[in-house]
Amino acid sequence: MNIRNKQDFWSGVMFFVIGAGFALKATDYSMGTAARMGPGYFPFWLGICLAVLGAIVSLNAMRPKAEDVELEKFDWNVAIIVLGSVALSGVLLNYLGVYISVFLLVFLSSFASHVFSWKVAAANGLFLVVFVWLAFIKGLGLIFPLWPTFLGS
Repeated sequence: MNIRNKQDFWSGVMFFVIGAGFALKATDYSMGTAARMGPGYFPFWLGICLAVLGAIVSLNAMRPKAEDVELEKFDWNVAIIVLGSVALSGVLLNYLGVYISVFLLVFLSSFASHVFSWKVAAANGLFLVVFVWLAFIKGLGLIFPLWPTFLGS
């Protein structure tokens, strides 16, 4: 087994493992049918699709025509910044509300970029706050605290 494109191979393995894990865990829920989907139907098929996609990517990385690519060193700082900003946003959601926590999530995770610009990060944050408001609050009618709880609104 000659792995020519190591980056694609390990990405495919990751997709396969995550997809298979989601599909396996989704079997704990009621599946239902295509006409009356249960809570496990969508995650199961999404996991299957992800696992199939991962298998295809991994197999294509072993083809003789695949581009020869080595793995780069993993950038732990980027992973810590992104995961930390997501965790912080989740912790602060109930206290700061959706608007401020989404903005902070986008702005802080932008520090992981190697070409960080505070203007672009702020613009992306504002755009995603508006998108979250349109999609989740207005579109789906989900109930989230919108503003900080200490403001009393």
